Amino acid sequence: MALHLVPMIDELARIVERLRQSGTDFTSVEVKSAVGGFPQSVLKSMSALANLPGGGIVILGLDEQAGFAAVQLHNVPALKRALGSKARHFIPPIRIDVEDGTVDGKPVVVARIHECDVAHKPCRTSDGRAYIRSWDGDYLASPLEEQSYLLNRTPPRADREAAHGASAEDLDKDLVDLWAEVVARDDPVGLGRFSGDELLRRAGIVTANLIPSIAGLVALGIQPQQHFPRLSLQLARIPRDGARALESVELTGPLPTILDGALEWARRNFTVKTVASGDGHLRDEYDYPLVAFREIVSNALIHRSLDDWAKGMPADVRVYDDRLIVTNPGGLYGITVDRLGHEAVATSRNASLVAIARHTRSKMTGARVVESLSTGIATVLEQCEKAGLPAPIFQDSGVRFTAVLRKTAEAPAVPIMNLTEARIFALLLEGDMTAAQLAAAAKTGEPNVRKALRRLRELGIVTSEGGRGQRTTYRRTTTTD
Repeated sequence: MALHLVPMIDELARIVERLRQSGTDFTSVEVKSAVGGFPQSVLKSMSALANLPGGGIVILGLDEQAGFAAVQLHNVPALKRALGSKARHFIPPIRIDVEDGTVDGKPVVVARIHECDVAHKPCRTSDGRAYIRSWDGDYLASPLEEQSYLLNRTPPRADREAAHGASAEDLDKDLVDLWAEVVARDDPVGLGRFSGDELLRRAGIVTANLIPSIAGLVALGIQPQQHFPRLSLQLARIPRDGARALESVELTGPLPTILDGALEWARRNFTVKTVASGDGHLRDEYDYPLVAFREIVSNALIHRSLDDWAKGMPADVRVYDDRLIVTNPGGLYGITVDRLGHEAVATSRNASLVAIARHTRSKMTGARVVESLSTGIATVLEQCEKAGLPAPIFQDSGVRFTAVLRKTAEAPAVPIMNLTEARIFALLLEGDMTAAQLAAAAKTGEPNVRKALRRLRELGIVTSEGGRGQRTTYRRTTTTD
């Protein structure tokens, strides 16, 4: 919902209508009644919205508990002054536009919170705390999430770093030879004029002392997960009844091997329907176009964060009855969600990995890892339209990117994993934990943690041991069973 593209007041009626239909506020919209004066709780929301890609909107004068009915504000000028004054006390100061609006004949205050400059994130309240926005509220940023913001202040270079502990013997010779053949053919007067170790160094596959780079190992390594176990892809089908995940696997190997495995998994698990073409012939179609699926998975693997904070988090594919969700750690870099597929922006979080992947081919099929520069999302949009599917949904939380393909235009029946659920799921990488331990580690209340755990158990990705009157611990489900 690109609220920043149009004047706030012009959008106010539509925003209120959507709020009332959904019964809750949105990731980019926060509502407070402010009937008793300026609400101090809005400060958390202002920090979270300033950290949210694209920023967001705060509306004072609507009561969420009363179905977003307008309330009677007693001092509108004082509320506007307070918003402007408080905005200057954030670190860094928040850019804010405040306007008067009317809902149900009563005045409301509408404030646009501009996104904080990436070079200054995270935006903190005056007491030094930073918050992150989720669909169900504002959450104190964890040290891991704060680290991701700090790393994004400068152009990412994690993919160019040496994969310490690896050696040239960890590169797949057949993959490297195939890559070199493609380079010589496609770029003969550029990179293709070099050979041997010099070619690998100039391409960023190895460092000056011939240690594979992270990008080189991920794209062309024999088994990159020997050094980075969670730079993998998890896939699972989630049944409607929320029972244990089905066909749950974790794919490892270099990029082309993982992509080949993902496509084979999709062929086994996507529903096939028979349709009649215009010439009267029958053909089988998968419920999600394989080309679109491949592009989304390829993007998730290539553009995921390779920084230390994210190395313990795999990319993830979940197939539900009504939708397919692909997530990867690390938000967008150099482009916003509303521009995806509409502008040929070639910026990338992992510039070296993308450059290597351009010439990387599958040993089994010869297929490219990257079809062509800056056209992947456009291809996804085209394939969905051709298949009669609604446009995909893309969500960027700043620390996580999510792509959703749907069978119908209706909103997903089950919400995408929110930040609390994702945080709990990540914490369980460290081992079994109780709800109290998770609450302390996530810096949130135990009721929030238990709510998140219930949902993760419904998704079949977390299990519990213990029971009533016993110590209950939680763990992530094994992805290969």
